Amino acid sequence: MISLTHLSPLPVTYILLLLASLRVVYSIWIRNSFHRRPPGPTPIPLLGNVHQLPMDYQERAMQQWGKRFDAVGNLIYARFFRRHTIMINSIEVAQDLLEKRGANYSDRPPFVLHTELMGWKSMLVHMRYGDNFRIARKWAHDAFSNKNALKSYIPLQHKETYTLLAGLVDSPQDMVAHFARFTAATITEITYGHAVTGNNDPYIHLADEAAGATVEAGSPASMLVDFIPILKYYPTWLPGAGWKLKAYAVRDLAKQMVDYPYNMVKSQMAAGVAQPSLVSKVIEQISAQKGSLTPEDEQLLKSTAGTLYGAGVETTQNVFTAFVLAMVRYPHVFQKAREEVDRVVGVDRLPDFGDRESLPYLECVIKETMRWHVPTPLGILGIPHYTMKDDVYNGWVIPARSLVITNIWAIANNPTDFTEPEEFRPERWEAMGKEKSERLDPRNYVFGFGRRLCPARDFADKNSFLVLANMIATLNIKRALDDHGREIVPEHSYKSGFVHSALSHIHPFKCDIKPRSAQAARLIAQLVASS
Repeated sequence: MISLTHLSPLPVTYILLLLASLRVVYSIWIRNSFHRRPPGPTPIPLLGNVHQLPMDYQERAMQQWGKRFDAVGNLIYARFFRRHTIMINSIEVAQDLLEKRGANYSDRPPFVLHTELMGWKSMLVHMRYGDNFRIARKWAHDAFSNKNALKSYIPLQHKETYTLLAGLVDSPQDMVAHFARFTAATITEITYGHAVTGNNDPYIHLADEAAGATVEAGSPASMLVDFIPILKYYPTWLPGAGWKLKAYAVRDLAKQMVDYPYNMVKSQMAAGVAQPSLVSKVIEQISAQKGSLTPEDEQLLKSTAGTLYGAGVETTQNVFTAFVLAMVRYPHVFQKAREEVDRVVGVDRLPDFGDRESLPYLECVIKETMRWHVPTPLGILGIPHYTMKDDVYNGWVIPARSLVITNIWAIANNPTDFTEPEEFRPERWEAMGKEKSERLDPRNYVFGFGRRLCPARDFADKNSFLVLANMIATLNIKRALDDHGREIVPEHSYKSGFVHSALSHIHPFKCDIKPRSAQAARLIAQLVASS
């Protein structure tokens, strides 16, 4: 072996000069790489840009950063404490990076609050990219995207749609609860084979409690511990530890939420009375292959099943609520959609999936509902993608381990693509050419991108069509009147802020929902009784 002690001084000098030169070149490369990052606000030491991000409506601030720092506004760089953060305001850039380069952009950041302290680490939406993610995603895809599976759910969708309509007739003031129950009932029956008979169902209550506690404890990247991980060791007995106590409370609820229905299915399988479901099917498959499930298999299956409920209920509820708000604010749209449904379907039956191609204006209404009020302004449940290695896009350097935030709200409110985006205008889709309409279809971005695309997208889309079509066919949705008999025009507003940034919950509003006729009320009652 050759050592430096056996070399003459001259070669040693050359080697040292070479190493020094390489260090200079590397330093220049690093410095140039920094300047080649996408444009964005100027950071300050320690904080980076976190002090420039407002507490409310971060999606709007990110859009403004795009307009201010980039002529195109599609790709922005910021640093929150020490975390590199890439913000995407364009559907084309999102597709280029998150879909075409999905192998590098499909990971999730190691957010301490949700994954370690709250115990959501194994949930599909939080799961790091790897073998477990691929397995869990396949289970979810087989249950919610397979064509044969989707076809088998049609009777369930009919039954729950009619139950929803009956609920809106009986207690329209509980509209949001009826919407939540609809999605909870369909997902729970598919996932666990459990039929929900009312809003007091124990699993629904437990899942809602866990979801509510999670939101109140903080959304991803909303707490300092996600940027300064050492804070996870902060003692709970010290002042200011309330955030950690809340996280521990969520962890207990999260465990109950995934354990309770899973153990229910196992008990029913042992007794031979289990209904077909995602959980029972996977248990049978793994048992046939291995003989039994390992603790790791069980945890992965529990968490995957729990994810489908948590991710599906509130987003779908948001879409239905936004539709009602739009119909109240824009009654001429409701009337036009009603005329189309009556012309195609008549009044002696209710709309079904076979009618969809004959209802083009309703299709525009569905698209506009999802665009006008995106359920998750900053991507699926507000959880960023995470780069696995350095990348270069259009000359810009995107560092490894960067948070990648897709600004869904900015995409849906791009004035270049949508004139007066704040207005609810289904006709804009009729005026677009086919290619542009397909490119800007909100269903191409509200469900996420690439390998993180929501596996229940097709199922959710079918639910939206069936529910909205049936509401139009059977109900009158009007503005409420104040004490002086004047119409109340509700605002289009929603909760925001670091805690509520994941989901854009519409603020409560008043409206008037009644059956359109006695015949419609009788038809709903008959269908509920027979389903």
